[in-house]
Amino acid sequence: MTRTITPQTADRKNAHLDLAKDSQPLADHPLDAVSLPYCALPECDLNRVSLTTEFLGTELDAPLIITGMTGGTDRAMAINRVLADTAQKKRIALGLGSQRASLESGQSQAELRRLAPDAVLIGNLGGAQLAGKDGLKLARAAIEDIRANALAIHLNPLQEAIQPEGDHDWRGVLSAIETAVGTLNCPVLVKEVGAGLSGNVVRRLAAIGVRHVDVAARGGTNWAQIELNRRPATDRAHYAPFLSCGLMLPDAIAQARAVSNNLFIIASGGVRHGLDAAKCLWLGADLVGMAGQILRTVEDDLVICIQSS
Repeated sequence: MTRTITPQTADRKNAHLDLAKDSQPLADHPLDAVSLPYCALPECDLNRVSLTTEFLGTELDAPLIITGMTGGTDRAMAINRVLADTAQKKRIALGLGSQRASLESGQSQAELRRLAPDAVLIGNLGGAQLAGKDGLKLARAAIEDIRANALAIHLNPLQEAIQPEGDHDWRGVLSAIETAVGTLNCPVLVKEVGAGLSGNVVRRLAAIGVRHVDVAARGGTNWAQIELNRRPATDRAHYAPFLSCGLMLPDAIAQARAVSNNLFIIASGGVRHGLDAAKCLWLGADLVGMAGQILRTVEDDLVICIQSS
């Protein structure tokens, strides 16, 4: 029997979208302090430079992934349709936001695979949910629903600690990821959501067989800030000091790359434009992720389309 997403969950997901859309990268972003070596004698035809790269066995036209941000509501699905169509046409990768709400309500997102039959689509489930009683069942369902090329497991303890409805029990997550790596029929990617993966965490993940990580550092969409803004004003001073927790993007890339040269690293966390992307690749990333900048563009375009129809 098909269920519907609860009003409380829908309100939370839509509030996330509103607050994420309004969130801006740091004005003084640490990537601004990174200086790319300039070559005045390139000895190549700039018009013939290729940005193609391989990710999960598929050739992308650029080393870019639209990283997961939203899911579970009609509004989120409208956004994801546009993103799936874009990923297919531009030959870039797309990561979905958490599929937990849609899976638990029985609402399929299979349409996204129909819109993007050749694109790299990454499913998404929270680490706390993976460690739960039906975690592996949920993971398989997330993969099957969109015929995912990989499944992202997001680690977001800071966000959950501040979120009024957050999951606070993080016991058994590493073991659950190890089981998923050895059991699921597609690669498992592990990501943060805006506080960064430290070198120590990446090392522990690599030791259990994880080969793909998204460091998802500070500097972009701040999910801890988003949850803080959802709290009553009287609560905010208590949680506000924790907004400074986490790694900035250059440090997160460096720490992850120091773990292994064979690790596939996605760099996200406030990437604003092509120069930021080039800096991330130069620092050691294999792929660059963007979300907030793209969300703002898509939502604005959808509003224009609706108003003009």
